[in-house]
Amino acid sequence: MRDSSTEDGIGTDEAGRFWEAHYADRGDVWRGTPNPLLADTARQLTPGRALDLGCGEGGDSVWLARQGWRVTAVDIASTALARTARHAEEAGVGGRVTTERHDLATGFPDGTFDLVSAQYLHTPFDLPRERVLHRAAQALAPSGLLLVVDHGSTRPWAWNTDPDQHYPTPAETYATFALDPSVFTPERLEQPQRTATGPGGRQALVTDTVVAVRRAR
Repeated sequence: MRDSSTEDGIGTDEAGRFWEAHYADRGDVWRGTPNPLLADTARQLTPGRALDLGCGEGGDSVWLARQGWRVTAVDIASTALARTARHAEEAGVGGRVTTERHDLATGFPDGTFDLVSAQYLHTPFDLPRERVLHRAAQALAPSGLLLVVDHGSTRPWAWNTDPDQHYPTPAETYATFALDPSVFTPERLEQPQRTATGPGGRQALVTDTVVAVRRAR
């Protein structure tokens, strides 16, 4: 496991403190399973270099590493990254997972990637998502894929249960990336539904917003 953590003010602002407490104040909730839309997509790709934005405890990162990917796992919380590193070592793929601490509001990992994954990159704090996801697309290698999966409906256990919450369509979400159409092509703009399990085993039918973007060159 290689930890190339950065110190770009993480932990000094409200968002950093919130997410550190989110993980530090509770034990592992590790299930060891990837987000299903990521797994379905990645199985169709040739493993290469992957970037996992907002990796949490590393479920996606470790699964990708097991499939042969070399993964850069990014999060704002050092506790989340420590758990990602431990889970990767326990799975025997520590050499394929590198952890980096970044506040994506102010910084972004270096390098180019064959797959960039942004799974439910939501936060109760201000985050310039349009800029972050534009930068994520720019970090793709030629023929690389950016996969963004957002919440498309209100989960009963979410922190924001406002009945008037607006959920953008996939096309609306893609438009905010402001990408050059001669370089980038949206391959998937969909809103599938699935049964999700929340705290205490509570289940609900939820909608996801899926945006998959291919870089041509």
